[in-house]
Amino acid sequence: MTDSALPENAPAATTVGTATAVVDPELRGRALDGILLLLPQVLKRELPEIGENACLFDEVGLTSAATLELILELEDHLDVQIDVEGIDPEDLRSVGTLAGFVAGHVIAED
Repeated sequence: MTDSALPENAPAATTVGTATAVVDPELRGRALDGILLLLPQVLKRELPEIGENACLFDEVGLTSAATLELILELEDHLDVQIDVEGIDPEDLRSVGTLAGFVAGHVIAED
């Protein structure tokens, strides 16, 4: 089955870091919106309008400590738990790559 044969709302397999994760497109969209909403709060300053290709460290000014705070706030915002064990620097390259990581690394509730 090719990607084009998948239903529009089917989870997509995406390479995240060195692993392949199943990314829920609806959750990715919510994660993207959440990141854009929470970044000014976490950084404690207004941000110019940024898109999903904005580099988190170089363009947005995210720090290591702020990254942890952003992920914790995002968990609360989305009401999920994120498995950060396999997070890779590439997953933090941009707003979009972080949203993809989050959507592919939610810990299932028992």
